[in-house]
Amino acid sequence: MRWLRERTSHITDQLDTAYARPGRHWLSDEPEQERALAYLATGTAYQLTLYDDSTRYVLVANLRGTAS
Repeated sequence: MRWLRERTSHITDQLDTAYARPGRHWLSDEPEQERALAYLATGTAYQLTLYDDSTRYVLVANLRGTAS
């Protein structure tokens, strides 16, 4: 989760305000982060997608040693 939060923060810092809004919301959305933790605890990968006009950032987190 630390990696996912750090990458989301770095990406939103580089996006224009309108495109950064979903990522910034995710960073403060505790229930959604709890859901991500629940996915990871069961061995299920969690995916977060951010984008702007020309680029899509797909962040996928999973437990070490597992494949998604």
